[in-house]
Amino acid sequence: MNKKHPDTSEIIAMAWCDKTSFDDIQHLTGLSEADTIKLMRRNLKPSSFRLWRKRVTGRVAKHKKCRAAKMARYRDASGGDWL
Repeated sequence: MNKKHPDTSEIIAMAWCDKTSFDDIQHLTGLSEADTIKLMRRNLKPSSFRLWRKRVTGRVAKHKKCRAAKMARYRDASGGDWL
């Protein structure tokens, strides 16, 4: 992880949030999409993980290049742009 080190619960909250893309999570934490999936698998109950995976698989909003620019949710670590 880089810059500010969000704790696991913050990363899980970002991963569940429809407005936060995997690109945003990587920008804020340094975790790739695969790393985020591993973190979720380790920290959620198996049924919760399956529900989350079903929810985010193929979801346009979880991939920044596919979603509308107006869906800003978090500021970057420097306090600058909204992500």
